[in-house]
Amino acid sequence: MGNCNTTTRGGANTPPNGGGGGKQSAINVVPADAPPPPRRPLPTGTGRVLGRPMSDVHSVYVFGRELGRGQFGVTHLVTHRATREAFACKSIATRKLISPDDVADVRREVQIMHHLTGHRNIVELKECFEDRHNVHLVMELCAGGELFDRIIAKGHYSERAAAGLCRQIVTVVHACHSMGVMHRDLKPENFLLLSKDEDSPLKATDFGLSAFFKPGDSFRDLVGSAYYVAPEVLRRNYGAEADIWSAGVILYILLSGVPPFWGENEQGIFDSILRGHLDFVSDPWPSISSSAKDLVKKMLMADPKGRLTAIEVLNHPWMREDGDASDKPLDIAVLSRMKQFRAMNKLKKLALKVIAENLSEEEIMGLKEMFKSMDTDNSGTITYEELKAGLPKLGTKLSESEVRQYMEAADVDGNGTIDYIEFITATMHMNRMEREDLLYKAFEFFDKDKSGYITVEELEQALKQYNMGDAKTIKEILAEVDTDNDGKINYDEFVAMMKKGNPDIVGTRRRK
Repeated sequence: MGNCNTTTRGGANTPPNGGGGGKQSAINVVPADAPPPPRRPLPTGTGRVLGRPMSDVHSVYVFGRELGRGQFGVTHLVTHRATREAFACKSIATRKLISPDDVADVRREVQIMHHLTGHRNIVELKECFEDRHNVHLVMELCAGGELFDRIIAKGHYSERAAAGLCRQIVTVVHACHSMGVMHRDLKPENFLLLSKDEDSPLKATDFGLSAFFKPGDSFRDLVGSAYYVAPEVLRRNYGAEADIWSAGVILYILLSGVPPFWGENEQGIFDSILRGHLDFVSDPWPSISSSAKDLVKKMLMADPKGRLTAIEVLNHPWMREDGDASDKPLDIAVLSRMKQFRAMNKLKKLALKVIAENLSEEEIMGLKEMFKSMDTDNSGTITYEELKAGLPKLGTKLSESEVRQYMEAADVDGNGTIDYIEFITATMHMNRMEREDLLYKAFEFFDKDKSGYITVEELEQALKQYNMGDAKTIKEILAEVDTDNDGKINYDEFVAMMKKGNPDIVGTRRRK
């Protein structure tokens, strides 16, 4: 089918994680007697890309075979030395990042992956390293190869299978857009299968061309991959609707096995896109349902203003033809995070506030942008009215009482507004609690005398400081958290409380 890239960065012909034409063999995890990391001078100083102290990825991970290769870097299978868990590591050569824009692109890719963390259909960024020669992004391993290869192997899918895959793709688009991110390079090669199972979930990857956006923003840079690029991108005046076009092209391919716009070369493809003629006459289109064709037409509408939004695509009748009528789009990520946050006890909320204050700039950049877009008077706080006006822009309709509930959930100190740290606390993804360094910092915040316990007095002092504490609250917290009933909270009890309701989080006992 070919793959003509118009990308300025990141448009590799091989995906950044686990692709390679479906030729991936079984994962070979490093044996228990793996050699120690090679002796090399430890990197010193601050990395120019991530702006943090340099670190040695090889001291933590053993590098295995190559999984993919792109314009700026190489992806390897890596194995964590301590846990033996396999991951994919995308190593971006810093010598190839010549302009400030190149550096900003990598930095933004890291920020966006942190921002979107926790979504079922988005590849998880585990951690980052920078040494003298590379930035290393360690990610969840997708061993099932590319969606692209599965499409080619099958020719085309049944409508039911195509609807299932399209739903996952558009769910990703909806999650990105509701979090203020435009992907800008959606194509089958950038969707990987977590495993080789027939029902493996899809994972979106390669956010190297993605950008943060606010409603009404207009972009002018020509990025994307030729077959999937929207006409308004070619005209250099576009917004998030361009992602829906790209998803529509993927759906056309899922149904027919060929892209809708053809050309002998890149310019020929662009001319075909600008002409906008869709072929529904050639095989297999005569045998495809009118409902499927209706959805394709509405996603590939030349005028972006007339194109369906992600939520409208997910609500289209064809998407439900597999009989799963209850398959509603997921609630937007920020609100679902707030819902979890609302149900927590006050000690946990306060501990999360401490964690939020200790997150790096890159981890919260996306949420910071969302806060700024809601804080319309630049006061540093979000009022009820600003929240009510800002939430619909993220693609959700809420009643006044629901907005009020979210306001109360996020307003930790009860002063009637949400400040920056409160917003980050309520909307950051809970996988931050996997990090024991942050958990222990939070524990130490309460354990003022370093006794290894949070006493009733320490709990009372901390809660009063944030206008959260009364005798009833403290009694409720102890009843829930103090599992050995000794009247105080030890570190293990604290970790158990923090991971309660978060099944993915594993608390490890801290060795002093």
